[in-house]
Amino acid sequence: MTARIIDGKLIAAELRARVADEVARVQRGDGITPGITPGLAVVLVGSDPASQVYVRSKHKQTQAAGMASFEHVLPDDVAQGELLALIARLNRDTAVHGILVQLPLPKTLNTETVINAIDPAKDVDGLHPNNAGRLAGGLAALSPCTPLGCIILTKSVHASLEGMNAIVIGRSNLVGRPLVQLLLNENATVTIAHSRSRELKQLCARADLVYAAVGKPEMVRGDWIKPGATVIDVGINRLPDTDGKTRLVGDVAFAEVSQVAGAITPVPGGVGQMTVACLLVNTLRAACAIHGLPKPAV
Repeated sequence: MTARIIDGKLIAAELRARVADEVARVQRGDGITPGITPGLAVVLVGSDPASQVYVRSKHKQTQAAGMASFEHVLPDDVAQGELLALIARLNRDTAVHGILVQLPLPKTLNTETVINAIDPAKDVDGLHPNNAGRLAGGLAALSPCTPLGCIILTKSVHASLEGMNAIVIGRSNLVGRPLVQLLLNENATVTIAHSRSRELKQLCARADLVYAAVGKPEMVRGDWIKPGATVIDVGINRLPDTDGKTRLVGDVAFAEVSQVAGAITPVPGGVGQMTVACLLVNTLRAACAIHGLPKPAV
């Protein structure tokens, strides 16, 4: 048995195209309500190469979807008060509907304070306590982009997740915890596991859906997986290759697991492709909500 490869690149491209169609629709207006252009502001502190790549990708894809893109690059040694003042200006800016502060921040800055300063209505990363609390309560909220992408990828295989047994390995605020809430909203039965969970292999073996988001290269092995299960690999790890270069691997031992699973996401080309696409979805949703427009069809 060889697993179906879930093509994150293709699914993300299709999602971005639907977002672009909806952006064009809200820009036109309806003859009564004037049109709007959703706007995303991304704040980058410092010069981390990986963060720079992510920000460039976000800028390019935001513009390609017909949205307004605003970039703010601050030095590594920026004072926290200066960063908070920028966020306050963006909160007030009517052209900005989504605010994303690229993480991680330098250790001189308090990440929690910075996230809490973002207007929850513009919190397209879904990390503000208001959004996290609403999501935990089963209420409408802006959800973190990577977990949202995981759900979309899963539903490309299963039209309904109702009643399915799911396990989420990893309990971070960015992925694991919100992913559990999104799965509960889909009426799945969810186990959340982590580095201190006992008999993790046995827990995985009972799951129809396996989400690996623990940050340990190739930790999930082939004999952990229930035959035919769907496996979503959130991990991105760099390992040395035989030629002295590095290679990207996930948290799942892909070669082994793909011989057992029914469907699996690759690394790269899986979940990572969905994160920016879901950021565009959140920005569009935020713009419509702020202007009292119907929820977009994405």
